[in-house]
Amino acid sequence: MKIIDRIKKCQEEGRPFFSFEYFSPKTVQGMINLQDRIERMCYLGPEFIDITWGAGGSRPAATLEVVSTAQKVYGVETCMHLICTNNPTNNIDKALNEARACGNENILALRGDAMQGETEWTACEGGLNYGSDLVRYIRKTHGDYFGIAVAGYPEKHEESVTMEDDLKFLKEKVDAGADFIVTQLFFDVPKFLDWVKQCRAIGISCPIIPGVMPIQAYASFKKNTVDLSVPQWILDGIEPIKNDDQAIRAFGIEVGIKMTLELIEGGVCGIHYYTFNLERSTRLILEGAGLISKTDYIKKNMPWRPSFDEKRKEESVRPIFWSNRAKSYISRTDNWDEFPNGRWGDSRSPAYGDLDRYGVHLKYRAEEAIRHWGSPNNLKDVSSLFVDYCQGTTLSLPWSDQALALESGLIKDRLVQLNSLGYLTINSQPSVNGVKSDDKIFGWGPKGGYVYQKAYIEFFVSPDTLEKLEERMSRFPTLTCNAINKVGDLHSNTNANKPNAVTWGVFPGREVVQPTIVELSSFDAWKDEAFALWEQWSRCYPAGSKPRELLTEMGQTWYLVNIVDNDFHQPMGIFDIFEEDLLADTASKASKASKANGTVQNEKHQEMIKEGKGVMVTVDAVQG
Repeated sequence: MKIIDRIKKCQEEGRPFFSFEYFSPKTVQGMINLQDRIERMCYLGPEFIDITWGAGGSRPAATLEVVSTAQKVYGVETCMHLICTNNPTNNIDKALNEARACGNENILALRGDAMQGETEWTACEGGLNYGSDLVRYIRKTHGDYFGIAVAGYPEKHEESVTMEDDLKFLKEKVDAGADFIVTQLFFDVPKFLDWVKQCRAIGISCPIIPGVMPIQAYASFKKNTVDLSVPQWILDGIEPIKNDDQAIRAFGIEVGIKMTLELIEGGVCGIHYYTFNLERSTRLILEGAGLISKTDYIKKNMPWRPSFDEKRKEESVRPIFWSNRAKSYISRTDNWDEFPNGRWGDSRSPAYGDLDRYGVHLKYRAEEAIRHWGSPNNLKDVSSLFVDYCQGTTLSLPWSDQALALESGLIKDRLVQLNSLGYLTINSQPSVNGVKSDDKIFGWGPKGGYVYQKAYIEFFVSPDTLEKLEERMSRFPTLTCNAINKVGDLHSNTNANKPNAVTWGVFPGREVVQPTIVELSSFDAWKDEAFALWEQWSRCYPAGSKPRELLTEMGQTWYLVNIVDNDFHQPMGIFDIFEEDLLADTASKASKASKANGTVQNEKHQEMIKEGKGVMVTVDAVQG
């Protein structure tokens, strides 16, 4: 969808919006961190995000990767920066075609800065000279497909002689086909509002979105405010604390809140925040200005974030297994011609992408993985890591790129118990029996509906424990169970050919929607990935080391299990099958505690005898 259409809708509703800018990262770890941050900040509800091209056009591949992931995986409208600097038209053509291929419909057209080490900007061979030339070129080659934004300078571009000249150049860009303007950062709100009036006076009528930079550090503030008008109250507030980074950030939040409120009062349609790939300050500014609250519910169309990829527009069903690895699911199904829609049936595609072609990757490189997940030497160490994840002290696992889902937090204590017993959980959801579709935790879909879900739990378990679990299964007729190991040894108590809807919704004037399922062929495909992650994790440690041997053995011998409780009226019924394990564990701990207590008492008694106190006690007892 074009951002200009989203802006117009916000204006019609009288709703100020906000958006975020991120810069393309230079390193692999930077890319991982940025994608995590974008995913989290998407839940704040930005109307769109934009991604920079990189200084001098230095990182086009990184920009396109972030744009593609944001569009396809996180389902957020994304605007790609495109510059003239060091970018001949054949490269521009390639970038625009790749943007279209991933579903992107929005470009921020810029001339760009001079190449590093050069004092003056010059066009490259076969390139374009101005931002207005780029706007015209996009319109000439792609018509109205792209929504186009351009940059505005409330205190004029440094190369413009006068403000009148600068406004003339801005109008040229708008007249060439730009849909809206995003401004460079500023701190003088009255001066900005006056500049907007000047824009309107010369016939610029498109939306103008002010760019606000949260102050993160004194040095970057000084660097970015050269030749800018900064109100005296900001200068007076920042100078005394310039050596206190924490105080600087707190003051920056205060400044950001005040600017946001003044801009909204001044009638802006929305505000664009230059995040510098940081989250906290921007979020606290939005909270302080009342644009979001700590408990804001961000409306979801599905339980999972729908992709903005054009060929996925009819997709309405996904297997639950990739809930915590959405990017992987998108990648492995990217070559499908059709995507499941309605009920999972004939419309499903025949195969998932081959892992040899796609590859399986951990979130972290080896040294980062060890820092986050430690060096487990035994099963207790592994179980402790999974317990830490459920308790929130570890924020990811090889199978879960993000922290424990909010809804799973409601069954956190039960998950902690299971992981302590060696049931290593990687995915779960509690049962839901008809909550409103705008519920802050479980809600999704159109207003006025009700949503339901069956309790689901997925975990790794040893062969011996699986055998005990299967012996009990017949006593729990509402449970369906599938278990499989690395080589494909399948154990199942259900019809393997039929999918099981585990999430569904009932909405006014619509058929029942079933967006999340458990289905065996998908489970088999997920199995390959899940066990490959054991191998990837083990390779983080040196050959022959205890952690590597342990993780390799678990990956080769353990089973991946999923259990569904089909009685969604029972909130905790899915955990009943594990009750024997819990009781046995409680009894074992009590026995050990009793023995330990007896040992301590005996040691104390022996010590008293050595000191002569025991004899006195005995005599006193006899005299009594």
